[in-house]
Amino acid sequence: MTHRIETTEVNGSPMEVFLFEPEGPGPHPGLVLCQHIPVGHTGVENDEFTLKTAERFAENGYLVAAPFIFHWWPKSDEMDVKRDAFRDDWTTLDLDAAYKLLAAKENVDANRIGIAGHCWGGRVAWLGACTNPGYKAAAIFYGGRIKLAMGEGTPPAIELAANIACPVMGFWGNDDTNPPPEDVDLLEAALQKAGKDFVFHRYDGAGHAFQSFNNEEKFRPEASEDAWNKALAFFAEKLA
Repeated sequence: MTHRIETTEVNGSPMEVFLFEPEGPGPHPGLVLCQHIPVGHTGVENDEFTLKTAERFAENGYLVAAPFIFHWWPKSDEMDVKRDAFRDDWTTLDLDAAYKLLAAKENVDANRIGIAGHCWGGRVAWLGACTNPGYKAAAIFYGGRIKLAMGEGTPPAIELAANIACPVMGFWGNDDTNPPPEDVDLLEAALQKAGKDFVFHRYDGAGHAFQSFNNEEKFRPEASEDAWNKALAFFAEKLA
């Protein structure tokens, strides 16, 4: 599937947004897809997993926007530099810009937009659901570091759970170490305390990145496909 890139400015910094369109005139439901950060990653165009994930969502009827949220740093910078300097306040601006770009499309129904992400992108999707009440559904795939603060003066993302305005579905590997099952328990407790609509699915024999088809060591086909089917059913219901 082909895609195109549109560029939008966030506080004066150009941000690439990769767009994947489904067939037909629409209006389609929209999906903001938050990228993960594989080793050596310099941009969405080099991220096979995020591109293939966006394609699959588009094939199922969603107009997908994947923003390059690391535009604040030169692409040549090491990912460790970007990870250590990551700021939730900047990322919130990035997500809001991608959301607005998507919602403004003539072939997108602005009242049917969700958010999803894997790994680092899972944490980012959680943040997006906490900071933008416009989302109608959020899918979090093994997002680590949600209980941590990122950026000076920002709260730990877990403490924003009460702000989530949409249903949440989470997917976790019981052999994961980031987040480990005890961290997933904390996320579950935060959502329960806040009275949120959520469902978590946990997979035995699966660790971090169990959907990463391009990583033979981590990929767990059965768990991956089960999570895919559940996520697609979830978005089909919530964004119908």
